[in-house]
Amino acid sequence: MSEKRTYRILIVDDEQPARQRLRELMDNDPDVGETMESENGLDAVEAILHKQPDVVFLDVQMPGLDGLGVIDAIGIERMPVTVFVTAFDQHAVRAFESAAIDYVLKPYGDERMEAAFSRAKARLDDKYVREFGQSVLKLLDDRRLDKPFLDRVVIRERDKTDLIRVESIDCIESAGIYVALHVGRERIIHRAALGELVGQLDPRRFVRVHRSTVVNIDSILHLEPATHGEFDLVLRGGHRVHVSRTFRPLLEARLGQPL
Repeated sequence: MSEKRTYRILIVDDEQPARQRLRELMDNDPDVGETMESENGLDAVEAILHKQPDVVFLDVQMPGLDGLGVIDAIGIERMPVTVFVTAFDQHAVRAFESAAIDYVLKPYGDERMEAAFSRAKARLDDKYVREFGQSVLKLLDDRRLDKPFLDRVVIRERDKTDLIRVESIDCIESAGIYVALHVGRERIIHRAALGELVGQLDPRRFVRVHRSTVVNIDSILHLEPATHGEFDLVLRGGHRVHVSRTFRPLLEARLGQPL
């Protein structure tokens, strides 16, 4: 007799009470083998790549990198089956319904969430996964039309305000409550959280290569091997960036080929 399959679940929500309530529901489901949590979009990207959950309950509205931004970063083909969780928003609801994507509204009842999880389990075969990917792709395409990405970053100084063209930025590194923008050989400090800024950038141009670093794909000159499957990127301004094993799949997915 074959062993019964259990599912690995990832709950992504910036509100701790919401994560706790959903965890309690999952803990009571005999089909759940492991429940993991992420409190923001950046942690969710890392968890999806590294821990490979079967089903993700993904909050849509999070500060910084939101739910759709997570999918943009990961890529449709790498996303597990996903149930979107959102507060009531007529535009979001219409978008989910037009793309035939499963969602639950906050505050949700136990029965509604259990029904969503049942559908998610049924969608784990190849046919449903392909349909899910096509539906989410439509949603992301619609979102790109509705929400233009940044083309300038405003840098305010004491005596002037500079406008930095996004396409000129080689990479962005976290620096505490600030980020460092590398533009050629210049390093510009900008008061913004990395996750907040990443959520406003076009994922077709910028890709995360490390927990604290995002790179402009057009700025990569060449790659140099480091250790244990990791390597460094040399950028057009001469800056070097380390690519971690965790985020290597994102770069490979963006390039469309293994490294």
